[in-house]
Amino acid sequence: MTKKKVSSDQLITEVIRGIEQVKGQNITILDLRDIENTVCDYFVICEGNSNTQVSAISGSVQKTVSRALKDKPWHVEGENNAEWVLLDYINVVVHVFQKHIRSYYDIENLWGDAKITAVEANY
Repeated sequence: MTKKKVSSDQLITEVIRGIEQVKGQNITILDLRDIENTVCDYFVICEGNSNTQVSAISGSVQKTVSRALKDKPWHVEGENNAEWVLLDYINVVVHVFQKHIRSYYDIENLWGDAKITAVEANY
């Protein structure tokens, strides 16, 4: 049986749903498709207030995506200290930060050429 291809739009929708279920904040989508030599098509970035919430967001995203799309990250990094968790779904990479770590790395400015969309939370 072949695995059906999940579109980036479907994946982003479920990622955001997973973030919102545990009250992740400041959700931003960076569209990297028009930038040469990028590692993926999209970044979804959000933050939590503590390592507990960052872990909860990461877990919620993985569960939500798995249930809805039968997909799981190709690679996960940072779960041990939960200051910055990266979920790599190949075309979409999810970054879950603690607020102070997010401001320190300032990914949105590093990728300033990306089309940036702020997501209004649905909670």
